[in-house]
Order: sequence, then C-alpha cells, then structure tokens
Amino acid sequence: MSEPQSAPGGRPGSGPRRLKPAQLLFEPPEALADPEHFFDLESIEDPRELLARSTELALAFRAAADRATEFQALAAAQLADPRRFDRLSPSVIAERAEWSEDYAKKMVEFGRDLLRGSSHPVD
Repeated sequence: MSEPQSAPGGRPGSGPRRLKPAQLLFEPPEALADPEHFFDLESIEDPRELLARSTELALAFRAAADRATEFQALAAAQLADPRRFDRLSPSVIAERAEWSEDYAKKMVEFGRDLLRGSSHPVD
C-alpha cells in the first residue's frame, strides 16, 4: 500500500521510540504469560503447515494494519476539517498520534482522499 509511512523515531529530536504493541485480544490470557507462545505456531511441527499458517497470520496482520491506517487517516481528516469549530492543526494531530507533522499532513490528505472516494471507504 502506498500510504505515508511514519519516519523512524517519530517526532524530530525525540530519538528512537520503542512502541508497545497493542494487546491481541483474541489470544488467550495464558498465552501472554508464555513469551514463546504466538498463535500456537510453536506447536506446529510440520514445516509446510507452519509456513502456511504463519503466512496466513502475516497476511492477516498486514491487512489489519492497512485497515487501521485507513481509519487513522479518516480520523485525521475529520479532526482537521476546516468546517469543524473544534478542528485541530496538523501539529496537534501529530502530537496526539505520535507522528511527525509532515506525516500528519500526509495522513490528513490521505483521509480526505478516502472520504472523497466513497461514502464507506473502509468497508
């Protein structure tokens, strides 16, 4: 997907950041206690099956990331809408989303493109 990508380290001068990944809500709680556990992949012994299942997961995560990025862009565009009395500047959006200001501007434009493209661009 050709959407804007966040620069490494986020905001200028902030140094590298270590982001905590979002909790995967569909993993059982006991799996979180085992650092080796990852969607039961560690229990698959057949390399063909392991490749197939891990590929399925990788594709699903990419699709989820793309969809989440679209929702971020939609929210950024809505927050920056000049018709809103409480609109936010790209710098404020960038701060809230932990983006650079340039990235926030690109995401606002991407969101506007999505909003112009259809009434439900992320269905």
